[in-house]
Amino acid sequence: MNKIEQWYDEKYDEWDRLERHKIEFDITKRYLDEYITGDNLEIFDIGGGPGRYAMYLAEKGHKVSLLDLSKINIEVAKERSLAKGIKLENYIHGNALELDEYGQKYDVILLMGPLYHLVDEEDRRTCIEGALNLLKPNGIIVASFISNYAPIQNYLKNLYPIDSIDELLVFLDNGISDGYKGFTQAYFTDPKEAMELMNSFGLQEIIFAGVENILNYKEKEINMLEEEEEYMKWLDICYKLSQDKNVIGTSEHFLYIGRK
Repeated sequence: MNKIEQWYDEKYDEWDRLERHKIEFDITKRYLDEYITGDNLEIFDIGGGPGRYAMYLAEKGHKVSLLDLSKINIEVAKERSLAKGIKLENYIHGNALELDEYGQKYDVILLMGPLYHLVDEEDRRTCIEGALNLLKPNGIIVASFISNYAPIQNYLKNLYPIDSIDELLVFLDNGISDGYKGFTQAYFTDPKEAMELMNSFGLQEIIFAGVENILNYKEKEINMLEEEEEYMKWLDICYKLSQDKNVIGTSEHFLYIGRK
């Protein structure tokens, strides 16, 4: 068991994370709704954790297979999906770096997790290439990244005591974390690097978005709004600003959607 697998199997509840980070979840779903069009599509969610996005797309009538490095995440996905009356096509305990055995071609590939944790560029490229080999021509790939400003933003939002300024700023020069406080092995990136990585595979870039953007620093307060209408207004603002280059860098997560 590697460090990342152990983190999700033994220390972290990924299902509850998107309960706390509703803005990230809701904005991402809007993008999935906008760009995953068509009926009964074959979708492969690679590194999709306990399957929140996989289930969301399955509920829309798509044939969704889920793969994750964490055995616990796969077990949670089975339990949660069956409780919802949903059955995914496949629940696979597997590695995003070992995709050669999957011969089926998909209309859509989700890569919304693995690129967070692959600290070596060669591994990130292997992961993307493996995913693209499973994608049909003209198919859509959706990839997520964590910003190299995210550790600083996390400290700011929670006003954690700062032990070392240099340790907090180091990710602006080197995105590699060997197990940052409260997280596991990770790779943090800036928007330019993330876009250039994806586009180096000859993809047609459809969108590059800053998911939380200006709502990032008021996330807790917005989540606590009692009136759904007010929450939706702020979500609309966030969505409209998500591709604004002036505020993309305020996001903790970036979303890339491209066509093969």
